[in-house]
Amino acid sequence: MKNLRDVWSSRFMHYIGEVQKYMQFIFTGHIAIVLVFLVGAGGYQYSEWLKNVQLDFPAEIVIAIIVGILLAFSRPTSLLREPDQVYLLPVESKMSQYFKKALAWTFWSQVWIVAIVYIVSIPLLMAVTDLTTIEIWAVFVLMIVLKFLSVLGEFSYRYSERGKLIWVDRLIRAIIFGVTIYMALQAQLLFAIVATVIGCIYILIFRKKCKDEPVPYEHFVELEQNRMMSFYRFANYFTDVPHLRGIIRRRAWLNWLYTFIPYKKENTQKYLVFRTFVRTDDHFYLWLRLTVISAVIAAFVDIPFVTWIVVGALSFASTIQLKQALLASGEFRMDMLYPLPDHARKTAVQQIVRLAMITQAIIVGICSVMQPMFYIGIVIIIVVSEITSKVSKP
Repeated sequence: MKNLRDVWSSRFMHYIGEVQKYMQFIFTGHIAIVLVFLVGAGGYQYSEWLKNVQLDFPAEIVIAIIVGILLAFSRPTSLLREPDQVYLLPVESKMSQYFKKALAWTFWSQVWIVAIVYIVSIPLLMAVTDLTTIEIWAVFVLMIVLKFLSVLGEFSYRYSERGKLIWVDRLIRAIIFGVTIYMALQAQLLFAIVATVIGCIYILIFRKKCKDEPVPYEHFVELEQNRMMSFYRFANYFTDVPHLRGIIRRRAWLNWLYTFIPYKKENTQKYLVFRTFVRTDDHFYLWLRLTVISAVIAAFVDIPFVTWIVVGALSFASTIQLKQALLASGEFRMDMLYPLPDHARKTAVQQIVRLAMITQAIIVGICSVMQPMFYIGIVIIIVVSEITSKVSKP
């Protein structure tokens, strides 16, 4: 058996290679342009808001809640695989070596998110509070320490309780760490220390329980599989992931939508494609997420030029990915047994994609109705979608 540190290192390199393979398809040129515009527009909006922010704005409470929630979500990255439930049993007593490396990576891969959120909030703190620069950065250091404790805490809870009621554990840690950050921002050092000690005691309780429990291989393997599957589903929005299978859900609450397709023979493919779109997670959530992003940007970014670029880019992404996904079904289907024209499915896909994009345009238009020239965004979504649908390869 290899040294367990070496086992972790080899798996880590394979994991990094797997992520890099798909990241090159995710962060392409047009996505980079959209991100640049989003960051620029967001920064401009934020700076303009800071000029007019009220001095009684509850910045400490808002920051404490957001940071507390981010600190609480500290899912461990174990990189354990299904065969490990058998092959790593003989070295179970030495698994602490493996988990030390896993927890170190978990901390460094997650702490930057909290750090960025806090750093972005520093101008707000300087605008509405009396905190000095030293006090603000002292809270930053405290936040890093709390993140490390949170990673240990969630790992210990999952180890000892097999992940049962993890939301309760996260809620408790979010409250404790949120209160700690709030007290620190209020310059109440004593109360911040007391809250930190309470958090340490809570975490130590589960750390001690771990000593009497066997390694929960099944739970950590399932957790790792779900984590990687989430990444693959995200990557599948940008490129084809061969070993990914879409999850099918009935979504009975959307059955009323099917009544809009008349019951006729010529609508067979249209009905089947529409049902595929509604019931397949990959297709439905792809459209839903991009629509929500477009709607949020259109509602809150009052720079028309930026909004038009973003909704146009997301309209292009929605159309081309939906079209390719709905046409990609190459396996045998029962409708192949019926005497339907060869082009019927292609026509049906175009109609369903058009319907989905018109719906996206309406939602974005409603959300941006208070913005100047909101109707241009609606036109851009429909025009970009139609051009993309006609020009892109089937």
